[in-house]
Amino acid sequence: MSGLERSLVFLALALLAEVAGTVGGFGSSVFFVPIANLFFAFEAVLGITALFHLASNLSKLGMFRGGIDRGLVLRIGVPSILFAVGGAYATAHVPTRGLEVALAVFLIGFSGWMLMHPEWSARPTASNAVLGGAVSGGMAGLVGTGGAIRGLTLAAFALPKEVFVATSAGIDLGIDLSRSIVYYRNGYMRGLELAWIPALVMVAVVGTWLGRGLLRHVPQQRFRQLALAMVAGIGMLTLYSAIRG
Repeated sequence: MSGLERSLVFLALALLAEVAGTVGGFGSSVFFVPIANLFFAFEAVLGITALFHLASNLSKLGMFRGGIDRGLVLRIGVPSILFAVGGAYATAHVPTRGLEVALAVFLIGFSGWMLMHPEWSARPTASNAVLGGAVSGGMAGLVGTGGAIRGLTLAAFALPKEVFVATSAGIDLGIDLSRSIVYYRNGYMRGLELAWIPALVMVAVVGTWLGRGLLRHVPQQRFRQLALAMVAGIGMLTLYSAIRG
């Protein structure tokens, strides 16, 4: 595969990740991180994901404006940001292979549990909101994605689809801003990876727009099951890649 073909495949997969992340309600990073891991070193994946996700969440806030639940943003967002910073700093001291395996196990375990227990949800309490924010933020900082846990936390509050997406994006925006600073200080954002950002910004905007259109016309539950199946498949691929080195 030539360099151009490889680049086009990566951008096409990134677009699918953004569409699936918007429709599934998890955010694009749960799909984008394993995909980017096939093309870049894991440290670079963390940096480029944070920047891509900034564009993604700004697009969602623009297209779903007015739907954000500010109370949940504070209860989930504050612990998310604090633990995302801690997780981002921890990446400098944890072996890369261990991070990849942890990500794969998390994706497979989460998606498998939710597929087997589609009606299960956490209780909509303030303590669960804070706990969900802390765990999702820590995962986001450490392995690049915590949207699945945040989605599970938000699902407990039975939010309308548009409010769900906007609130998740508002929380994620704070996480991405904070961990981007730490990743930059850790040296994860190099010139080669930054060159991808203009194209990925366009992918984020177009993918969010396409996802919003699908979200309006297709039952959320059906797409959520598809998204979970995709998460499981990507997790298995990531685990296979990590084991082979």
